[in-house]
Amino acid sequence: MMSDSGSGVEPSPVQNVSAQYAKVKRQYQQILDRWTPHIVQRWFATAGLLAVFLLRIIVSQGWYIVCYAHAIYLLNLLLAFLQPKFDPSLQEDLLADEIEGGGEPEASPLPSQRDDEFRPFVRRLPEWQFWLSSTRATAVALLCTTSEAFDVPVYWPILVVYFFVLFTLTMRRQIQHMIKYKYVPFDIGRKARYGGAK
Repeated sequence: MMSDSGSGVEPSPVQNVSAQYAKVKRQYQQILDRWTPHIVQRWFATAGLLAVFLLRIIVSQGWYIVCYAHAIYLLNLLLAFLQPKFDPSLQEDLLADEIEGGGEPEASPLPSQRDDEFRPFVRRLPEWQFWLSSTRATAVALLCTTSEAFDVPVYWPILVVYFFVLFTLTMRRQIQHMIKYKYVPFDIGRKARYGGAK
């Protein structure tokens, strides 16, 4: 005869692990939600973590490949942060292809000129995702400096020069794109408070 403990079916080990994972994930999300409105404090914390990482690289005189890969990743995040979500050059190319294909330009009741309507700058990578990805990447890079497997011997001055050349070329291209399509990715001095005193 089977003994019944009165509590019904006991959860399987997989269900226990799944429940614990969901609990940890929920707690992690709550911590992130509490950090959301504190922009300056978030970036200072990330800058501190980045300083610890760079100090680790300088003091140990190793893990230059990890540092280089981390710098390239941060550069890609920065470029996505500075770019608009809807690239105006792609929109112009699509319109030109449609006209060349014999199609009529779309007649729309919406304003057709760029200056007819205010359109706010929408980033390809929002600030929150930029911060979160940067912080996670810095934490992973710092974790990689604890393993000798990632300490590949390289001549680091070449990596530094190559990174700065890459940074200069990509930022020059980005600035030219911003000038050509007349957008500014920062809203310094343009914040409007609705419903408040002016």
